[in-house]
Amino acid sequence: MPRQLRREYAGAIYHVMNRGDRREEIFRDAADRRLFLAALTEACGKTHWQIHAYCLMRNHFHLVLETPDANLVVGMKWLLGVYTKRFNIRHKECGHLFAGRYKALHVEGSGDGYLRTVCDYVHLNPARARLLKGGQPLEEFPWSSYGDYLRPGHQRPGWLRVDRLLGEKGIPRDSAAGRREFARLTEQRRRADLAQEFKPVERGWCLGSEAFRQELLAAAVGSLHATHYGAERREVQTSQALELLRAEMQRLGWDRAALRRASKGDERKVRLAVRIRQETTMSLKWIAEHLAMGSWTHVSNLLVVERKRESLKSENRHLPQFQPQGLFVEKDNRVKGLILGAGRDMLLG
Repeated sequence: MPRQLRREYAGAIYHVMNRGDRREEIFRDAADRRLFLAALTEACGKTHWQIHAYCLMRNHFHLVLETPDANLVVGMKWLLGVYTKRFNIRHKECGHLFAGRYKALHVEGSGDGYLRTVCDYVHLNPARARLLKGGQPLEEFPWSSYGDYLRPGHQRPGWLRVDRLLGEKGIPRDSAAGRREFARLTEQRRRADLAQEFKPVERGWCLGSEAFRQELLAAAVGSLHATHYGAERREVQTSQALELLRAEMQRLGWDRAALRRASKGDERKVRLAVRIRQETTMSLKWIAEHLAMGSWTHVSNLLVVERKRESLKSENRHLPQFQPQGLFVEKDNRVKGLILGAGRDMLLG
C-alpha cells in the first residue's frame, strides 16, 4: 500500500489525519470523543507534543501538532493503539479501527501563514462538512479546539498551544479582545472561498515555501522506497537528479551556456545520463531536455551504445591472459628465438 514520505526532527509541525477502517465511525458518541481526548492528553504527556488545533469528526480526526522531540511515529503508534484498544473494550469489539497509516502533512512553522492555513482548515472542517445549520457559529461544534481558543487559558487543555496561531493572525495577546478578534477573523475566513488555498492541505505532502520543500526532499534522498506515494517519489527523484547535474556541472566548470554548447553526444554528458538512469527514475525525455542532448530517442541510442561498450570492456577484463613461454621479442617486435621443450639445448648451441 502506498505510503507518505515522513521526516522526523525536533520542532517539526504536522497536520495528522486518519479515518476509520472502510470509513466507518471511530467516534460513536460523546463518550468516545472524551476517550480519545483522554488518550491524547496522555500521549502529549509522554511525548511533550504541543497541539495547535484539533477536530474530531464522526469517522476521522485532525490534529495539528508540533514535536519538540523527533517522536511523531512512536507517539502516533501509542495514541492510535491505545485508543483502538479502549474503543474495542468499551464497545465489546476487536480488530482494526483505523484505515491503515495516518496522513502526516509537513507544515512549515516560519510564521509566514502556513500554520494559519492548516489550523483554519481544521477549525472550519465542521462548517465545510455542513454540520452547522442556519448560520450556527463555529464554537457550537463542541469537538474542536476552536472553542478552546475562545476561552481563557486556565479553561483549556494544558497541551493546547495558542500563541503561534494567534501570532500568525496578527493578534498580539491572548486577551478577551484578542479572542474576539480571533473569532471575527475565523468567521470571516469561513465566508471566503478557500478551495484553492486548502487544496495543498488535502492533496499535498508538505505545506510551506519552496526552500522548505527542497530541504525535506534533500533529507528524503536515501530513505525513498517503492511503497511511497508516486508524486512524492517523483519529487525526490527529480531533486536527486538535479543535484547530480549541478554537481557534475560544477566539477566540469560548466554553466548552462557551456552545457548547451557541448555536443549532444559529448561523452561527459553520456556518462552523466548513465548515472541519472542508474540512480534515479528520471525519463529519457527529462534527461534529453536537462542535458541538452536532443531527442529522447537520441539519448536512448547513445545509452545503448554506451552499455555495449561497457559490456565489451567488462568481457575483455575477464578474459584469461595467456603468456606464451619461450618467446623472446625484441623492441622491433621481430621474433629472435623460440625455445621449445626438449630442443632447447640444440637451438642454443
